[in-house]
Amino acid sequence: MYETFYGLTEKPFQIVPDPSYLYRSEKHENALNYLEYGLNEQVGLVLLTGEVGSGKTTLIQYLLGRLNPKVESAVIFNSSLTSDQLLNMVLSEFDFEPPADKTAALVTLNEHLVRLYAEGRRALLVVDEAQNLSTSALEELRMLSNLHDGQNLLLQVVLVGQQELKIRLAQPAMRQLAQRIAVRYHLTGLNREDTGRYIAHRLQKAGGRPDLFTEAAVDLVYEISGGIPRSINLACEAALVYGFAEGTPFISQDIIRSIRNDHLILGQKKDDMAPEIIAGSKDLTGDGWESCIKQSLEAIESRLKTIETTLLERWEAIERFLVDGQDAKTLNEITRLWNQERQRVKELTDRLAVLEKEILPQARLTRKKRKRLRELKSLESPKPESLRPKTLSF
Repeated sequence: MYETFYGLTEKPFQIVPDPSYLYRSEKHENALNYLEYGLNEQVGLVLLTGEVGSGKTTLIQYLLGRLNPKVESAVIFNSSLTSDQLLNMVLSEFDFEPPADKTAALVTLNEHLVRLYAEGRRALLVVDEAQNLSTSALEELRMLSNLHDGQNLLLQVVLVGQQELKIRLAQPAMRQLAQRIAVRYHLTGLNREDTGRYIAHRLQKAGGRPDLFTEAAVDLVYEISGGIPRSINLACEAALVYGFAEGTPFISQDIIRSIRNDHLILGQKKDDMAPEIIAGSKDLTGDGWESCIKQSLEAIESRLKTIETTLLERWEAIERFLVDGQDAKTLNEITRLWNQERQRVKELTDRLAVLEKEILPQARLTRKKRKRLRELKSLESPKPESLRPKTLSF
């Protein structure tokens, strides 16, 4: 709905993981380097953890798209599995019909892995949302990562999960599995600078202006999202809907503030756990907060369409009532006032956007200069006698 208004070819802030939109921040670049190192060195187990919505799945999909053709990969997204279900799922991902007997299943998998190795190829297993795996399934993965031909490992395993996975692996019962993890990385939220670059990157990727969001608006997006990419997407998607409804050429901090005031608040808990959304009096966790925001945005779009249709119908009714020339003067006056009010709102919005884009950054710079001058003056001021360096004699 807002794409044409803002010159976009598609929606830039979808929450569905899309590797083509990956913004390679310093943290994501580091995570990618660790993953690639683990794969290239053919270590048995690699671990990638991170906050909810920090971009783990997007990063894994990006990595899988760049794999060497000699690597055969299997990816498991549904991780609420027992050990037997996990083994059957692995075989299915490698295009095998799972046998009814577990021993036969293990033999089938081992023969396939040996055959791949003999052909100069490798096997990779990626398990997403691994924090949901049962203890027996995690132990099964440890055993699978230990398959070898006497000298070389036959299967590499990448575990991807939320912070809860790190906590589980720190338990004494998971010591054997934790000791086999050769490469690990924990992905956290973006900082303020990367949040701005992330927003600009996605806007530009969708064919829009990278400076559509003012600096003050980005400040507020960072504040309410904690720098978590998925939370940034939700906030920015809502902002574009609000901006389109108000007809504003730029997304200002007032629009982001409206989102927060309308109880579409995305925040980061102080204990650095997963982001949460406060929607009215509901306490939402996990996937519930995503669906709540998505439903709210869909409701807003629906209401905007209804309002647009209603206004058009009412305007046409006024025109039909006055079109016979019974009161052409009244019609002209209504039209003039209508256009005048719309123009006034647009001018005010444009002025606000200019203030946020130009004056606020200058104000920040001025504050930095004043702080620097105070620091220099403090260095130049005479030091108390007790702080002056004493001459040492030998």
